[in-house]
Amino acid sequence: MNGRQRQPLWRAIAAGAEVAGRRDGWAQTVCLTCVETFDQVDAATLALRGGPHAEEVLGASDSWVADLAELQYTVGEGPGVEAFTLGSPILVPDLSVAQVRWPGFAQSALAKGAVAMFAFPLQLGAIRLGTLELFRRSTGGLPADELRDATLAADLGAAALLRHARKAEGEGHEFSPDPVRSFQDVNVATGMLAAQLHIGLDDAFIRLRAHAYGRNRSILHVARDVLERRIVLDELAE
Repeated sequence: MNGRQRQPLWRAIAAGAEVAGRRDGWAQTVCLTCVETFDQVDAATLALRGGPHAEEVLGASDSWVADLAELQYTVGEGPGVEAFTLGSPILVPDLSVAQVRWPGFAQSALAKGAVAMFAFPLQLGAIRLGTLELFRRSTGGLPADELRDATLAADLGAAALLRHARKAEGEGHEFSPDPVRSFQDVNVATGMLAAQLHIGLDDAFIRLRAHAYGRNRSILHVARDVLERRIVLDELAE
């Protein structure tokens, strides 16, 4: 992609940050524009992250990749988690060779059809906000120009995210974007479990995650079962 071809990408992403009445329009724009523009990318997500438990998927190019984001949240490992933790891109042209590195994520992602993944941190200076994650259904790395452009797309996404957060703060209200996949139910279920079992929030979250992983289920589905009383909390006591 040459400089002239890149200009529409940057204009589309910048314009998406200001879509009236849609607080998440910019995040979807970043994901969809990356898929439409990059020849070697089949799907994309943009996630707001605040730590091991705190995550919201603000943009996803389709439901398939949103499910992959949910998988990564459930197992607590993968390129996106590592890119956010380290603050540097994690490029995986073949997930089959990464099964030792992320055994919980790689095998399940491969089973869902994800073969390659590239994760870029959303950060401005020392402020780390989330990740932009690109997926392929076939092996192979990103060409140099697409790698450069993906890094810039992540920078633009970080700038838009920070701008919206600061605007909300200036207007005196909490920044609350509309996610395409929310894990708020996990946070509520974690609090319920912690109160019921008289344990810390971290321990409660680990038990929810272990229960989900051991049964090959999404932690979000397990959390909803907890909230709907379909799981007796004593089952999670050990």
